[in-house]
Amino acid sequence: MSETIVATPPAEDLRYPVGKWDRQPAADAAAVIAAIETIEAMPARLRAAVAGLDDAQLDTPYRPGGWTVRQLVHHVADSHLNAYVRCKLALTEERPAIKTYEEKLWAELPEARIAPVEVSLRLLEALHERWVLLLRVLGETELDRPYVHPEMGDMPLRAMLGMYAWHSRHHVAHVTALRQRQGW
Repeated sequence: MSETIVATPPAEDLRYPVGKWDRQPAADAAAVIAAIETIEAMPARLRAAVAGLDDAQLDTPYRPGGWTVRQLVHHVADSHLNAYVRCKLALTEERPAIKTYEEKLWAELPEARIAPVEVSLRLLEALHERWVLLLRVLGETELDRPYVHPEMGDMPLRAMLGMYAWHSRHHVAHVTALRQRQGW
């Protein structure tokens, strides 16, 4: 009887399963449409990625030293809520300076460690439905409106769309890669 050895990918691969985000400051119309479609599909993809996982599996880190699957799901909701608000600020104010948040500390708060993932999955479904309704009607002028990020500078909405499309793929891939490695 032979023993099957499953190699663990390098830590960088576990942290960035779809690669690191590459800021593209001037996305064309096709890239904007693709980003919106990715953002629209993310809640269903995340729901499918966690479907059938029990509490022990949800409380498994997606990588050594990383968040649990449960924390990751709640992080995505926190992050995308912030993105939605930033989008609205950029559309209603001139170059608003946004506030960052301590995402690592948010993921350590009690509800992020114990709340059922269903709470954040439902939140993401409603949030993304509303967000996509807004995004689909934006014209070129609106897509060029920036908010000012304290670490990244001006962030036009078209660049933000690329970032959150990547963020959507990034975190779904954390879960699906873990499931594949664990044979879940």
